[in-house]
Amino acid sequence: MRFLVDNALSPAVAEGLRQAGHDAAHVRDYGMAAEDDEEIFARAAQEDRILISADTDFGTILALRKTPKPSIILFRLSTQRHPGHQIRLLLANLPDFSADLDRGCIAVFEDTRIRLRPLPIAD
Repeated sequence: MRFLVDNALSPAVAEGLRQAGHDAAHVRDYGMAAEDDEEIFARAAQEDRILISADTDFGTILALRKTPKPSIILFRLSTQRHPGHQIRLLLANLPDFSADLDRGCIAVFEDTRIRLRPLPIAD
């Protein structure tokens, strides 16, 4: 799978995904650390990458654009914000919803569950 990790998360998340065999980049790899969310969203869409973030603004962008891609994985954990924990959560759960991400969805990792919502987000 192809991922773009937002600046709200550590570059270690992208590295952990790469070590697991995924094509993963962090926004810093592109020199985009200071770019706004719209530019980061556009880059993920252009390269057909799944955007991984802790920034809820990306959900708003998806809702306004009403597009089926890029898929987004959003961390909304109030505890366990350590990159190692995030990588373990991703790798343990990706097989369960990779088909949903391929079709287009937003996956929200919460403290006790993962919520999936297909894209585009309808009114």
